[in-house]
Amino acid sequence: MTDTSAILAHLTAEQDDTAGLEHGIKADEWERLVTRLGRNPNLVELGIYSVMWSEHCSYKSSRRHLSKFPTKNDRVIQGPGENAGVIDIGDGQAAIFKMESHNHPSYIEPYQGAATGVGGILRDVFTMGARPIALVNALRFGSPDHPKTRSLVAGVVAGIGGYGNCVGVPTVAGETQFDEGYNGNILVNAMAVGLADQDKIFYARGATPGNPIFYVGSKTGRDGIHGATMASAEFSEGDEEKRPTVQVGDPFTEKLLIEACLELMATDAIQAIQDMGAAGLTSSSVEMAASGGEHGEGIGVVMDLDKVPQREEGMTAYEIMLSESQERMLMVLYPDKIEIAKAIFDKYDLDAEVIGETTDTGHLVLKQFGNTVCDIPVAPLADDAPNYDRPWTEPPKRAPFDVSKYPEPENYGDVLLKLMSCPDMASKRWIWEQYDRHVMGDTVDSSQSQGDAAIVRIHGTNKALAICSDCNPHYVAADPYEGGKAVVAEAYRNLSAVGAMPIAITDNLNFGNPEKPATMGYIVKAIEGMAEACRELDFPVVSGNVSLYNETDGVAIPPTPVVGGVGLIEDLSKVATLKGAQDGDLAFMIGPLGSELGASLYAREVLSLKGSDLCAPPKVDLQRTVRTATEILRLVAAGRVGAVHDVSDGGLACAMTEMSLASGLGAEIFAPADNTPAYLFGEDHDRYLVAVSPDQEEIFRAELTETGMDVTQVGLFTEDVVRFKVVGNPEQTILLRALRDAHEGWLPTYMDSVD
Repeated sequence: MTDTSAILAHLTAEQDDTAGLEHGIKADEWERLVTRLGRNPNLVELGIYSVMWSEHCSYKSSRRHLSKFPTKNDRVIQGPGENAGVIDIGDGQAAIFKMESHNHPSYIEPYQGAATGVGGILRDVFTMGARPIALVNALRFGSPDHPKTRSLVAGVVAGIGGYGNCVGVPTVAGETQFDEGYNGNILVNAMAVGLADQDKIFYARGATPGNPIFYVGSKTGRDGIHGATMASAEFSEGDEEKRPTVQVGDPFTEKLLIEACLELMATDAIQAIQDMGAAGLTSSSVEMAASGGEHGEGIGVVMDLDKVPQREEGMTAYEIMLSESQERMLMVLYPDKIEIAKAIFDKYDLDAEVIGETTDTGHLVLKQFGNTVCDIPVAPLADDAPNYDRPWTEPPKRAPFDVSKYPEPENYGDVLLKLMSCPDMASKRWIWEQYDRHVMGDTVDSSQSQGDAAIVRIHGTNKALAICSDCNPHYVAADPYEGGKAVVAEAYRNLSAVGAMPIAITDNLNFGNPEKPATMGYIVKAIEGMAEACRELDFPVVSGNVSLYNETDGVAIPPTPVVGGVGLIEDLSKVATLKGAQDGDLAFMIGPLGSELGASLYAREVLSLKGSDLCAPPKVDLQRTVRTATEILRLVAAGRVGAVHDVSDGGLACAMTEMSLASGLGAEIFAPADNTPAYLFGEDHDRYLVAVSPDQEEIFRAELTETGMDVTQVGLFTEDVVRFKVVGNPEQTILLRALRDAHEGWLPTYMDSVD
């Protein structure tokens, strides 16, 4: 028997349910598979089913709940179901954006895991015809004293910077948090935003039979095999042995791929296009087939795997189809455009080969060495994948926070210093200075240094996009419904704070094992809370990602549904940042005064409450969210305020300090004698801190009084100290320099230290 014969015999041998279990196909799914197929699958077919029916690709535990999200408004051009979401930003242009996770790979191999997360999300955007203009990341690491945390931070940050900087797309916003709940399973969520003309948007759907299938980009190797399956399973100690399933990225090839694809898109050669992301050639071919046909009824695909460019010898059909090698795309071309396409990709020194054609059979047919190694219907792989109604239990209710149980601090300056230098609140300058924030020349302000959201100019215009990323997992853990509402409302406020009209969100839902009813309860209630906020705020979900099974040895991460928000600034002369306060400006709170400390930074860091000891989080009044944001947009447009800051983590005192640090000015903070900690550090929602010039005060107050908005002077900006003026108590002060040193110093000191 020749080697080829042996390989074919191995690939086409009938598999049993034991092999199914080894591929993550459980007993009930095996029965479903065999029933749909009418026979037992061979090894290649089983591998394809295993990745397409994985949680990562099929969303089998969350699909029915994701349908609760609103996905449309007047500006949505394309909602969920494509590579990325698309919104109308006027003047015939569209913003295209999505967020995805690369959690498991980043824990196993931090540099490449994070780097390829960036590469993958960029492809989701330029696959649709958009030129990427911005990157965002949302990072969660374990406790700083965990032995792996420091090296994971270093590797992930280097990977994000290494890929984004080399490919030439600015990283403009993000968030980084530390919590022991992520010790065994960090989160790396990457978001990309691109621009396209509305009449030049490309989709994965729409392919018709009889057209060539075109493979472009890098050669296929053995890296990343079964990456989608790995991302759909729990970790255990020692899972570093899964390192070969982590892909290896090449940002320079990605840059060439971007330019080649955009050049080809200008020729009307492409009928349909799909990124080879999770599950590689399998998912890209199946998804294009499933959404093909003139009316989306589905078509078939036949591919000759001997024609797939390969960088390693002896690759089997199983390996080729399941590889997640990076920087690859799959296209359906019009037959008369093949030579044009090849010439463009030859110019960029990228592989480009016709590897098959679309058919009208509704089957995925694969050939290798002249033999058929796979022949299965497409529908069961895609639309007919398992769709579970997982049992779930109602998350426990937390009691309201009772401030009377705890003594008031002796010195509020000490409290402020502690909060501003704690891991979550401390400056992340050490991280974002490793990212090129200004490449392409259109970054007006990055949220890392100047405001609540990044501002990126729409090239050649006076308009801009505002972009942010948000999640408070402590709120979600304490009450997933209210916490889910808060995630969406926070993004809405952050966009409004810089003067942008919020339009839509993408999301990345990170949770533990959905087969556990308690975990599934958090998933269900968080989605329902988010969905309510999206409806009330007219802030729909247009794209996203679900990342489940984020747990190690049975211990789940904190529930972390991250939101990436995008808004539109019509006039760049009318924006607000943190740094606009001037000496003598008055500080006003628009919205309620501080009263809620449940699940707050103060409760966690000062009172040392953790996990289940945290009380119920602040509740969101969504109607007030809209009213307050509308007023902020009016004030920014009218030039009534010099600086604006959404009040969130750390409450009033931390918000004023952040504005002081950005402006280089100290602050006086006024506080009542009663319930002072909640007033200063409470995290009630729907509040903005604004700096108002004394000569604007009269008209500012009059206008707000007329609208019925809550407004209170809470301090002023002056000198170089932060001074607490609590009624009936001596003044307490702390030098701004001391706050800056502590705030800026924690992370570099931590990263420079040796265990």
